[in-house]
Amino acid sequence: MLRSIGVLAWLAATPAVVPAAPPGTETPVEPVLAAMHAELSRSFEVLSEQAVPPYFLCYEMTEVRSVRASSSFGALVSSSDSRRRQLDIDLRVGDYALDNTRQLRGESRPSRPRRQGISMPVDDDADSIAATLWYHTDKAYKNAVEDLTKVRTNVRVKVEQEDQSHDFSREEPSRFVGDVVDVDADLEDWEARVRRYTAPFAQHGEIYRATAKLSATATTRWLLNSEGTALRTSELLYRLSLSAMTKADDGMELPRYESFTAFTPDGLPGDAEVLARVRGMIEDLEALRKAPIVDPYTGPAILSGRAAGVFFHEVFGHRIEGHRQKRESEGQTFKNKVGESILPERFTIHFDPSMRRAAGVDLAGHYLYDNEGVKARRVPVVEHGVFRNFLMSRTPIDDFPVSNGHGRRQPGFAVVTRQSNLIVDVSDPLSPDELQDRLLRLIREENKPFGLIFEDIQGGFTITGRTIPNAFNVLPILVYRIFPDGRRELVRGVDFIGTPLTAFSSLVGGDDRFGVFNGTCGAESGRVPVSAVSPGILLRQIEVQKKEKSQERPPLLPAPAPAVRQSDR
Repeated sequence: MLRSIGVLAWLAATPAVVPAAPPGTETPVEPVLAAMHAELSRSFEVLSEQAVPPYFLCYEMTEVRSVRASSSFGALVSSSDSRRRQLDIDLRVGDYALDNTRQLRGESRPSRPRRQGISMPVDDDADSIAATLWYHTDKAYKNAVEDLTKVRTNVRVKVEQEDQSHDFSREEPSRFVGDVVDVDADLEDWEARVRRYTAPFAQHGEIYRATAKLSATATTRWLLNSEGTALRTSELLYRLSLSAMTKADDGMELPRYESFTAFTPDGLPGDAEVLARVRGMIEDLEALRKAPIVDPYTGPAILSGRAAGVFFHEVFGHRIEGHRQKRESEGQTFKNKVGESILPERFTIHFDPSMRRAAGVDLAGHYLYDNEGVKARRVPVVEHGVFRNFLMSRTPIDDFPVSNGHGRRQPGFAVVTRQSNLIVDVSDPLSPDELQDRLLRLIREENKPFGLIFEDIQGGFTITGRTIPNAFNVLPILVYRIFPDGRRELVRGVDFIGTPLTAFSSLVGGDDRFGVFNGTCGAESGRVPVSAVSPGILLRQIEVQKKEKSQERPPLLPAPAPAVRQSDR
């Protein structure tokens, strides 16, 4: 108790909670951190006198300023400019070895349901901030004491846990106050732009859905804890997404997507480039309606860089998130493979949230500090085919006692280990043409009628637990089959499925053309922005299954004339 209070006293005097001021002026205290510190110090001191004192208390407040405009078939659908703040509290009783957050074994859920984000005033009003912190800290403390009793009972009545690591890691305090950034957007101009981007789709009666969404999000986080961490970070992300869908005569829905991510508005493409992409989407949709379906198949395939990035994210990234090695309900595919070769020697993989850009593209998975106040850093996970590290939050696992800056969450959810920027490197890469030659050679050697090339992808999902098959499903949207003579044919109805170790054992090599997939990943701690950067890869054998399809026929009525469609929307 004395040590923690001493840390708080030190925090009150540290320059970490004050930004730089011009020479000759009084340095202003960062108002939100100051208000949070005052209440954290008071709460921690008072609660330390209880029979079950807290050993750790953290406040994280997140402000999101969001400007959005969306359109459909040339008409504006929505437009908004919003600002909100949410509070998350992490209060722990017990000690670093065993505390109230430990999962109750034999139960499908943690000891308490996911926390919901607590609404906060958007004004920097110290009294309002203190009142909200006071009430919800008291509530969090009572819940924590109740949960600790359940945890201790669970430990006594269950078999000895396989993983003997502590519940929480000790970390050096972080101190940083960055500038606050804000959205730079002319909403009227954005509304006009998204109208232009979807107007061409209205000329095509067999396109049933077409949207454009332009958004800018400024996220500012204040994080303060009883160990001495004090942070203010602020980041901007601009996104433009295009989506359209048609339908084949057999009912199969055929989507096409394009998306762009940047840290500045100038980083997004101009109208000419966007409209060229729109024309390409229309051509692809028309071709997909006529494309043949591929039946379930096994054989060699190439994944483009974007598709390969999603493949590694789903097949590998989720299975090396640290907290999954601790939960005995998880499959723990790679738990005992540290130091073993899991990929061909030429493959190296690392995660690096400190990277802002790769292959000429801004990376959505960038951040300075994670949601537990640990500084972002490069984490080598596979070196020349050998598995080296797990991604870690402040939840330790055996032989990995500290965080490496990957504790993440969407506001309102509990922190767990999550991915950031996944980077795949291949030594001695082939050119794309050479990789395709290797594919053709495999097709002939295995006497296959064709191979597959996955050009673009919409995402994927994976199952990492033990009770149902430990598998993945990657969802492509542009797939070609390539015949032994090199001829290509666009196909549809393909989902790429498999299990991780089998898929990795089929990996042959990669090319020198990197692709970037920026997106959001959904898991236990909500949706967080992530990126995957990879060259194209060749797999000796993959399995595809038939894609789910609707049983509804295309519209019976012909589409209205384009001019009517646009004026009526």
